[in-house]
Amino acid sequence: MAQSASPGLSKDLTFLIMQCLDEDKYKEALHKLEQESGNYFNLKYFEELLLAGCWQEVEKYLSGFTKLDDNRYSVKIFFEIRKQKYLEALDKQDRAKAVEILVNDLKIFASFNEDLYKEITHLLTLNNFRDNAQLSAYADVRTARAIMAQELKKLVEANPSFREKLQFPNLKHSRLRMLINQSLNWQHSLCPHPKQNPDIKTLFVDHTCRNSNDPFAQLAANGQTQQAQLMGSLQKADVFSPISINGSFQPPLAPVPIQPPLSTWMSIPPNVNHLAASAGGIGFGSPSNPASFLNSPANSEDLFKMRFPGVSDRVMMPGINPGQTQSTAFNAIDEFPKAVARTMNQGSAPTSMDFHPVHQTILLVGTNVGDISVWEISSREKLVSRSFQPWNMGASSMILKATLVKDPSVSVKRVLWSPDGSLFGVAYSKHMMQLYAYFGGGDLRQHLEIDAHVGSVNDLAFCNPTKQLCVITCGDDKAIKVWDAATGSKLYTFVGHDAPVHSVCPHSKEHVHFVFSTSVDGQIKAWLYEVVGPRVNYDAPSHSSTTMVYSADGKRLFSCGTSKDGESHVVEWSENEGTIKRNYQGFQKKSLGVVQFDTTRNKFLAVGDDYTIKVWDMDNVNLLGTIDAEGGLPATPRIRFNKEGSLLAVSANDNRIKVLATTEGLRLMRSYENLSLIASINAPEKNGSTRNMEDKKPRLAEEVSTAKIWKLTEISESAQLQSLRLSTTMVKTDKISRLVYTNSGNAILALASNGIHLLWRWQRVDHSSSAKATTKVTPQLTQPSSGIQMINDLTGAKPEDAVPCFALSKNDSYVMSVSGGKISLFNLMTFKTMTTFMSPPPVVTCLAFHPEDNNIVAVGFDDSTIHIYNVRIDEVKIKLKGHSKRVTGLAFSLLLKTLVSSGADAQIIVWSSDKWERQKNSFLQIPAGTTPTAMFGTHVQYHKDQNHFLVVHETQIAVYETLKLECQKKWVIGESSAPISYATFSCDSQLVYASFLDGTVRVFAASNLQVQCQINPNAYLPPNASSATYSLVVAANPQDPNQFAVGLTDGAIAIFEPLESGDKWGVPPPGDNGCFNTTTSANGSSLDQPQS
Repeated sequence: MAQSASPGLSKDLTFLIMQCLDEDKYKEALHKLEQESGNYFNLKYFEELLLAGCWQEVEKYLSGFTKLDDNRYSVKIFFEIRKQKYLEALDKQDRAKAVEILVNDLKIFASFNEDLYKEITHLLTLNNFRDNAQLSAYADVRTARAIMAQELKKLVEANPSFREKLQFPNLKHSRLRMLINQSLNWQHSLCPHPKQNPDIKTLFVDHTCRNSNDPFAQLAANGQTQQAQLMGSLQKADVFSPISINGSFQPPLAPVPIQPPLSTWMSIPPNVNHLAASAGGIGFGSPSNPASFLNSPANSEDLFKMRFPGVSDRVMMPGINPGQTQSTAFNAIDEFPKAVARTMNQGSAPTSMDFHPVHQTILLVGTNVGDISVWEISSREKLVSRSFQPWNMGASSMILKATLVKDPSVSVKRVLWSPDGSLFGVAYSKHMMQLYAYFGGGDLRQHLEIDAHVGSVNDLAFCNPTKQLCVITCGDDKAIKVWDAATGSKLYTFVGHDAPVHSVCPHSKEHVHFVFSTSVDGQIKAWLYEVVGPRVNYDAPSHSSTTMVYSADGKRLFSCGTSKDGESHVVEWSENEGTIKRNYQGFQKKSLGVVQFDTTRNKFLAVGDDYTIKVWDMDNVNLLGTIDAEGGLPATPRIRFNKEGSLLAVSANDNRIKVLATTEGLRLMRSYENLSLIASINAPEKNGSTRNMEDKKPRLAEEVSTAKIWKLTEISESAQLQSLRLSTTMVKTDKISRLVYTNSGNAILALASNGIHLLWRWQRVDHSSSAKATTKVTPQLTQPSSGIQMINDLTGAKPEDAVPCFALSKNDSYVMSVSGGKISLFNLMTFKTMTTFMSPPPVVTCLAFHPEDNNIVAVGFDDSTIHIYNVRIDEVKIKLKGHSKRVTGLAFSLLLKTLVSSGADAQIIVWSSDKWERQKNSFLQIPAGTTPTAMFGTHVQYHKDQNHFLVVHETQIAVYETLKLECQKKWVIGESSAPISYATFSCDSQLVYASFLDGTVRVFAASNLQVQCQINPNAYLPPNASSATYSLVVAANPQDPNQFAVGLTDGAIAIFEPLESGDKWGVPPPGDNGCFNTTTSANGSSLDQPQS
């Protein structure tokens, strides 16, 4: 090993010194080192300087990381700081100081934007710079600094000069002291005649015990006792004390090469090969020169287990003692699923399984004959099943066709749900990867089919490297490929393995997205999406076929594999130090196949091996215990946890699947069961399982006896929820026609039917927190000092034709609004009207900003046309014609590059947003005898997945899929129900909030459109409210999925939250196990329960 420290280790040392300075409260020295090293930008310190107005120190600190002209972000950062300094001087009426700042600090920006510099200079001529429209909202110095600090933090985070400099490494406490103690221990172990109580008074020279003739300077009989005495003397000598001592030091028997840190692999040149990590060791090799040991990176816990010659190296670890039985250990672990709760007969041998990420009792299974099935394990019902066959054989490659003719047998290599559970992927043993769209129950639809690899597709994974859902595949052709999950287009191909690629593991850290891949010859490679070639090459222990996975919190990396000789390994990698941190013990026999493993709860590791399930605590290399699941397991069973770790699916002999459960898992399944369980107690399982009934009866009887009948959550009193009513007497308004939260979530904007806009902003509670909407604090109605109001142009507007509507820009800076007259574009900071355009007729009826360009807006008119308008150049790019009546709703999908429009003709049209061509159209099915109300139209809104969209009509709420334009679920009002006035998705698209003309507000589960909570008018309207008061419009908080607001006909706004923080709006009905339904409808009852 080289004696000189690498740049990476020098940087690490800087961080260790920073930690030491921080712990010892040397703050000034700490921040000086941060600045001079340029390794860590302390955002908290930066904000403190800004809030204190320490302008010179702010710029000096910044100079350690970036220069003014490095990039546009840096220019903006320096400009905002100097502008604030200038405005403060003007606010103090210190003209001389302001001129000095203008000339010395701000003049440099004239070369970037001369007009802006002239405008800043003009402020000197004003008695109050707030007379400038853009500065009219400037309140006071303290508030202005706080706002600036938040904006600058965003600029810093976006600035490439600060990349990888905003996160301090996660270090153990007093890490530098720990390393010094390790060195002292090592030095003392080299003493020819070590003292029991060494006298260590300095770190400037190496330690050695001086009195070599001391007859008592012998090793104590007990190595641990001697170390305790040694550490006691070190503490007396006022030097550093270690965190833990275990055992004594003895060099490992076999050398283990040290690998470069995984955390720095992005900086390692491509194609750097490293030797395999030994299966036998986590510690260091025995160096020829003992002093060189000090230069090696290490796991501090391992180094503290120092052993003196001649002393036993046995260390008792927590877990199962040699004489302890397996059942004794597991009695104390209620968190691990160990009770067999369900057994299902799949019909063919399971090869891969995955639980739904949201509905955690739904299990996806792939088998050895190419079948896939979706199970509801609570009821043991196989919801849907498909056998393998190409969807479009004509489009398949000639190689695939020839392969299938020669041998038509196909097996499933991997099944996997997408992160939101709306899709799942299936990797097959011959060429193909298929993506299915899942809408709940048995509603399974073909989404994409890709002839992905030559040979087997061995693994797949979902990722979001570019804010769009992608799927990664790997195969026998030694390639890794990344596909757009919406369109199927190939985005990236990684080539570099010398053998078939066995598995892939995508991950991201500090906004850097990367992929680990492993091949059957034991190679591990890491890839960046935009970089050609692997960034790192490693060899897995024993060159085994390996699978890699991160713990649920993304902080720990594990791998599991089996070599060709049957040697299996489970190891944890130390990313910070580039070594194998733990090598888990417990594989006594050679495995009869490639073992499969899984992790859960950031606590347990489980492996299917030797006809059992082996379990480890992640923090302990010793085997915690084994589970046989009542027997009948294959040699290497397939295993999979659900998201919460309360259920564990295990493949069993005779094509069966066993589901093990914790107490919480049993409760979870119990909540989804209904009375049909009673019938199953004395009957064989629906899917033909031959498992004995004796062990089921007591369990099912218990579950049935404690089952609770679901009841709709109905809120009729104000004490049952948190609400806040916003109204004003300062501005004369009538009913609220449109309502929206700002994208930042700290303000709410309303448009009254008389064209007046109302903006309420929540203030920050303190400087350490950001402002956010809450019912606990009343927001302030924003009123610029200039007295300007945002009022729509009503010239030529006819109240009977007016359809008030607006659209908010993504950066919350502009709102485009109309109330029957011209469209107005307002600056939301100054309330200034930037421009007006498009005089009626025809009358504008709806608006939508293009998601990629705020200068492009889609405008719907009452003459049935849609104009695509460029605000910047004041030009209509194209007119879209397809509706026969007025256009009532518009929504863009950036993912699919589509525009969806709805109209008063009950028609829905999908347009391409790049070519502006009509793609598909469909008509709503309006219930017979319904007379549409003229004041309400059909509205559309995209789901978070950008693939489905919500359709809101006064008679129904429906969810459509875009590309096929099929209605996938629908809720229709009953005969006695009031019409729907408006509805919207929650920010996570898990709920739908809907308002009705009788004042009722209902919360639907978006997965099945079933009502799970109803808020009656008495719960939120004042006692003296008119019977004509009800909610016209609904808006969902963009940050909090359980907060929403309604705009009322009396000009007020009501904001709702559940009663307790963390609560939800009721619970979903268990009737369909929390799955999606294709369609539901409501009967004529007061609660509009769905019909069966």
